[in-house]
Amino acid sequence: MGKLENKAVLLMLGASFIFAIMGGFVKALSGSMGAMEITFFRNIIGVFFIVISFYNFPLNQQGGKPYLLLFRGLAGFISLVAFFYILAFIPLGQAAVYNKVSPIFVAIFAYLFLREKLSFYAILAIIIGFIGVVLVANPQNFIFSKYDILGLLSGVGAALAYTSIRELRLYYETRSIALSFMLVGSVGPIVFMGLAYLLDIKNDDFLFSRFVMPSLNQWYLIAGVGVSATISQLLMTKAYSLSKAGIIGAISYSNIIFATIIGIILGDKLPDIITILGIILVIIAGILVTKK
Repeated sequence: MGKLENKAVLLMLGASFIFAIMGGFVKALSGSMGAMEITFFRNIIGVFFIVISFYNFPLNQQGGKPYLLLFRGLAGFISLVAFFYILAFIPLGQAAVYNKVSPIFVAIFAYLFLREKLSFYAILAIIIGFIGVVLVANPQNFIFSKYDILGLLSGVGAALAYTSIRELRLYYETRSIALSFMLVGSVGPIVFMGLAYLLDIKNDDFLFSRFVMPSLNQWYLIAGVGVSATISQLLMTKAYSLSKAGIIGAISYSNIIFATIIGIILGDKLPDIITILGIILVIIAGILVTKK
């Protein structure tokens, strides 16, 4: 790999580690706060930091792809809400596995939309990766649970978002691409939390959870979510802009290891043999998808 590729790998490793830390903050919050509210705070803090940076370092970009920018924001928003929601119900490492199915889908979407080649190894990776996901999910009677499905949705949404960066980087700076996601991720929760009140929805804790004023301790955790998420988002976006989507996507699998360790520290059970085997297969798939 060249210098740019090496830099991209290091950026993605950093992004994966910090994203796992963010997951730990979210898991600590998820027992007492809805996914939509956490998503709102995660993004609004990032919007603040990025907008401030515009004053010190003005944007220098071509622009011209507003709909693709919006698509990136929507895909990322869907992925994030689903990921935050499942953290309240499953181990952090398992949630990371679902989210990190995204590199497999990145390879598929890059083939479909960006005309990048889908090699034999990539096809093999897709098969192995999905076997790994099944082992991790361990569906009862071959029926995936609500959390399994939402976990996979988080991976597909992330893949669509990451793939769009490959095109957006030709027209926008990293900060603009990240800001598109954070703006949608700030406005979307306001809409859904508002609808929860207007429609008098009380029992749906996913899309229509109501706003609850955070306690002092929760504000500390929210600050941790916002700061770590913003740093991770910027590092990840920059990494994808410097190298091929498949290569950087594979490196992002390191998040599974980081998240599993942090989850255990927070009280998650040690993964059993079947789950560990599934994780290994998913990581192998991530490596294979980079092969030519």
